[in-house]
Amino acid sequence: MVEIKTTGELQAMREAGRVVARTLQAVARHAAPGTPIAELDDLAATTIREAAATSAFLGYQPHFAPTPYPAVICVSVNDAIVHGIPGRDRLRDGDLVSVDCGAYLDGWAGDAAISFTVGTAHPADRALIDATRQALAAGIAAAVPGNRIGDIGHAIQTVAARGRYAGPADFGGHGIGRHMHEDPHVSNRGRPGRGMTLRPGMTLAIEPMLAPGSGHYRVAADGWTLRTTDGSRAAHAEHTIAITDDGPVILTEP
Repeated sequence: MVEIKTTGELQAMREAGRVVARTLQAVARHAAPGTPIAELDDLAATTIREAAATSAFLGYQPHFAPTPYPAVICVSVNDAIVHGIPGRDRLRDGDLVSVDCGAYLDGWAGDAAISFTVGTAHPADRALIDATRQALAAGIAAAVPGNRIGDIGHAIQTVAARGRYAGPADFGGHGIGRHMHEDPHVSNRGRPGRGMTLRPGMTLAIEPMLAPGSGHYRVAADGWTLRTTDGSRAAHAEHTIAITDDGPVILTEP
């Protein structure tokens, strides 16, 4: 079931989104060559707690996961597409890092992700990150009343194909509100004019995840991390948005 939010409920989700945005900003500023990845998780935990919010990830266990998620944020490095678990490894110069963060504040969820490079950036990584951001922007632009879910996926897919990128076919965005993951599923691939009709008051998390090549992946031994099968690097970008009569509004900006 898709819940249509009131103006007041959208404002509450905006506050949760601000917590997520500030957390991602803090983590990105702190990331540098030599930084322990677990230290980024500690910083995120502190930032969320000081905002009187709670992590949406810690302890979460969806149907595909063998164990509850053990951290506050996902930190996916280089060939990790999504769901990377922060550990004792340290960031290295030239790493491509994707950070995904979700938080609850006053009963409402926000969810967003960013990708960036640490230290010396490889041109191919910059191009991949730019394309992923452009795909997110295209998906958001398609999220207007009267359009359909397939229009969002088609917009993302079009940008990805232009750069010869692809992502996991069975992972994508989702509805969001009182729970981090709600209906509907928002695929990063789609056909225009197909799927659920978008209505004002709907809230979605749109999240392209791209890598060069086929988009094929394997699941790491931890049961969570998705890695590209060919070792190519991946990027992830996500915002929580509200669909309004005036167009899409991003809820996960500072």
